[in-house]
Amino acid sequence: MSARVVTISAAFGTRGDLVGPAVADRLSLPFLDRAIPVQVAGEIGCTLEEALAHDGRAESGIGRILAGAARLPNVALGAMDVYLPEQAILRPEEFVEHTERFIHRTAEQGGGVLLGRAAAIVLADHPGALHVRLDGTRRRRLAVVAWELAKGTGEPAKAASRPSKAAGRRAGGAAGGTRGPGGATGTPDRDVERMLDDNDRARTAYVKHFYGADPADPRLYHLVIDTTRLPVPAAADLIAAAARAL
Repeated sequence: MSARVVTISAAFGTRGDLVGPAVADRLSLPFLDRAIPVQVAGEIGCTLEEALAHDGRAESGIGRILAGAARLPNVALGAMDVYLPEQAILRPEEFVEHTERFIHRTAEQGGGVLLGRAAAIVLADHPGALHVRLDGTRRRRLAVVAWELAKGTGEPAKAASRPSKAAGRRAGGAAGGTRGPGGATGTPDRDVERMLDDNDRARTAYVKHFYGADPADPRLYHLVIDTTRLPVPAAADLIAAAARAL
């Protein structure tokens, strides 16, 4: 029997946002990421902004607050402040409960590819679910993030084009950085390192707080893939093959 549900837990810098849709396309399943907070907001009767403030995947979500990175009423993200709405009436547990219901409905009805939100734990006993973890060494994840940031701006950002020996040592490699997709070199600076560390703490805090587990624990998954080394298409092919074989 083929798995109709694939859960993907992705460490920051492992391209989960690219692997997830690619897997969904190969298995002809919906990729459910943004749809989750939208659905939860509709069920609770709150705004999408409020739902995102409690979402496990959002940049300013509850995981960041739990990790102690928030300074209410604003959360500092690098040089940018993201406003968090007043949350006195809305309990984080309520959002988590509705998110779990959405995940269970997805598994019971049509299936889909779920990214993050501790879905592997929520569906741990579901017989038709494949659980996948995307990970990689800190040095290589830093290089991926640096390369993606430089690519996104379209500018020769210092994180990717002007590597220093100090930055190379901080990333754990030689000066010049690690080769990213397409042979690009990404050498992280301190801002990129902070971004990765903040995201790692937030994602871990969400899972530990609500489920008492470590999202990096390989025992939670059927498959663990280093997507800082494998290209996205190869990783997606591997996951799709595993899902068909389950």
